[in-house]
Amino acid sequence: MDGMTHHLAGPSLQAVPTTHRTLKTAISCVGVGLHSGNRANLTLRPAHPGTGIVFRRTDLGLDIPARFDHVIDTRLCTVIGLPGRPQVRVGTVEHLMAAFAGAGITDVRVEIDGAELPILDGSADGFCFLIDCAGIAEYAAPVHFIEVLRTVRVAHGDAFAELRPANPSAGLGLEAAVSIAFDAAAIGRQAMSLRLTPSSFRADVARARTFTLMSEIAALRANGLALGGSLDNAVVVEGAKILNPAGLRMADEFVRHKMLDAIGDLALSGAPMHARLIAHRTGHALNNRLLRALFAEDTNWRLADATALSQPGGTISHPAAWQPQHLAAAARQA
Repeated sequence: MDGMTHHLAGPSLQAVPTTHRTLKTAISCVGVGLHSGNRANLTLRPAHPGTGIVFRRTDLGLDIPARFDHVIDTRLCTVIGLPGRPQVRVGTVEHLMAAFAGAGITDVRVEIDGAELPILDGSADGFCFLIDCAGIAEYAAPVHFIEVLRTVRVAHGDAFAELRPANPSAGLGLEAAVSIAFDAAAIGRQAMSLRLTPSSFRADVARARTFTLMSEIAALRANGLALGGSLDNAVVVEGAKILNPAGLRMADEFVRHKMLDAIGDLALSGAPMHARLIAHRTGHALNNRLLRALFAEDTNWRLADATALSQPGGTISHPAAWQPQHLAAAARQA
């Protein structure tokens, strides 16, 4: 499209992981929540295959599975919680979830002592650093991918997001094409595409920071949002100007961050995806609606390991209790 910048990631230097992965050791950090402004203590701990990604509120002693059906708020971030217990929540999970997806981490326990994760520098780069420091442990147990069998689409105005069956020639995993359009001249229209692998995520997505418009900050704070935001953890735009003294990390950092958000939101599916994502002006609400639409019909998807994905499918008997270990068990029985 005219006026849009395009990026296509080159060939991957590292294949999509096909077995369960966790951390070698626990690792912690401290930071400030982007919206709450509260100090947060975060610890990532290893977990056994089949655990999935589970958030534990250490101050409450309660666990929240990292799943799309536990998303309770999508205003400017993705918030997960326990149904009927609004105080049991964890906000701004998308950057950490994107880092897990990018590294191929399938099983980990995330401990947090409050209602929001630390924002760090506004990207996934700090979380990738934590994963690097902890190291990755790989199990022999094969990962079961969610294979999209039919196109599913959600829309709101001119914004849309859809999941399509994977391109047979593209290889295993998630392909994504995301575009954005903003009136602010500093952002404008941008687009990028990539196939998600550990190397492409690190090279093309991880360092892209969250962003906001200067004209919206006062209203956000009046509504109890962006209380921890600063030029240290967000890109702030005013018309054609970037207000951060160091400027942008990449010319198209804005669309790269939207790609990061989409990867993190889709990681709440409960298992890696073998699919194509096509999205324009999408956000956390549409991303979550897309997952809910996908799983609303059993004929939209199936579970398969890497060796079965090239075989014609059909569907499986989907478990009523949505847990990663139940997904794997169902796939083994199919």
